[in-house]
Amino acid sequence: MIKKLTRLTEDFFNQDALILAKALLGKVICVKYFGTTLALPRKQGREPFVWLRARIIETEAYYLHDKASHASLGYTEKRKALFMPAGTIYMYYARGGDSLNVSAQGEGNAVLIKSGIPYNDSPEIISLMQQLNPPKNGVGVREPKKLCSGQTLLCRALNLKVKTWDQRSFTENFYIASDDYIPTRIIETTRLGIREDRDAHLNYRVIDAQYCEYCTKK
Repeated sequence: MIKKLTRLTEDFFNQDALILAKALLGKVICVKYFGTTLALPRKQGREPFVWLRARIIETEAYYLHDKASHASLGYTEKRKALFMPAGTIYMYYARGGDSLNVSAQGEGNAVLIKSGIPYNDSPEIISLMQQLNPPKNGVGVREPKKLCSGQTLLCRALNLKVKTWDQRSFTENFYIASDDYIPTRIIETTRLGIREDRDAHLNYRVIDAQYCEYCTKK
C-alpha cells in the first residue's frame, strides 16, 4: 500500500552535504514512466503512464574540497550542476551506466544516490522495473529487492537518463518525496571505489541499517 507522499521542497536540499546524505535516507524517488505496455486506461487522450518508485537506502556525500569529488577537478560545462543551487540534478556516466546525484548547500557539494529498494510491490510495476534492468547475462530476472542495489542499477530500474535530467530541477514527472519514514539506525562508513590518495578514509557513505543487505556492499 502506497502511503501519502509529500514532495520535498527546494529548501530541503539546502543542507550540508553529509547532513543531506543522511536526511535523504528513507525518502522516495518518484519517476513517471510513459508508454508502458501495461493495460492502463487513457485519460482524455493522454499517453498512459505508471509511477516507478524506490526508497533511498544508501547515499554518499561529496564536498568541493574532497579529492574524490568531481567538483574538486574544477568547473566545466559538464559539471555545471554541482555549482548550481541546492536541489539541482547532477547525472553522469559511471562504468557505462547512468548515475544520480543532487547538489547540496554550497558550490561544488553534492550527494550521490547509491542504492534504493522498490517502493511499490505491485507485480506489474516490479515486472516493468525488471524489464528495464535485466541481468548482465540476459538470463532470468533480478531479485525485486536488489533491482536498485547500486547507483547504475537504480537509474536503470527507474529509467533515469543523463541526457534527460542532468542540470535540471525536479519536476512533477521526477521528484523525491517523504512518507514520514525515518531510519532507526544509520551506518556511517567509507565510500566505495575511492583511491587511497583521494580521501578514501572519510566516512561519507551512509546506509539505512534496516536495508543494508540490499546496498552495494554489506
